[in-house]
Amino acid sequence: MSDSEIISLLFVRNEQGLKEAKEKYGKLLFSLSKNIVNSDEDAAECENDTYFALWKSVPPKEPDPLSAFLCRIAKNLSLKRLREKTARKRTGITIPLEELDEAIGCDELQRHLDSKRLGKLIDSFLDTLDSENRRLFVKRYWFCCETSVLAEEFGLSENTVHKRLSRTRQKLKAYLVKEGVYDE
Repeated sequence: MSDSEIISLLFVRNEQGLKEAKEKYGKLLFSLSKNIVNSDEDAAECENDTYFALWKSVPPKEPDPLSAFLCRIAKNLSLKRLREKTARKRTGITIPLEELDEAIGCDELQRHLDSKRLGKLIDSFLDTLDSENRRLFVKRYWFCCETSVLAEEFGLSENTVHKRLSRTRQKLKAYLVKEGVYDE
């Protein structure tokens, strides 16, 4: 079923829209959440909470593309769950987004930019990368894949993955400085 058909079902409050969304995007959402929370139970709860948030959002929202909308919800819910879990018991988990925060000072950027503009800048930056480095960056910082998984998938050593990601973060910082939105 197409995204527009799913959204049409949700607009008339037909629960079949949720079933179709789960059928189409369930594996993706579960995988995204599992990469962040590292627990099947928590990932399943985040996935289900994503469908509930979709139900509450549509209408009035008409997300396009639906996949990105659902992934953003799932990612935010998963990060929230991870923060709650790690606040209760301090662990040594490194969240990939923390790597970006340290590299580009996201808190400072958030104060100066709205999220749409920041998203457009990052999209423009990603267009400057070759295909492999772009995929590596997106899989690490959007889908929160572990570097060991990325190394295996890309046929690289884990050390090479770390170095490439570090260089890409430095390039992103330089790009944001050049665009005048971030001071060195």
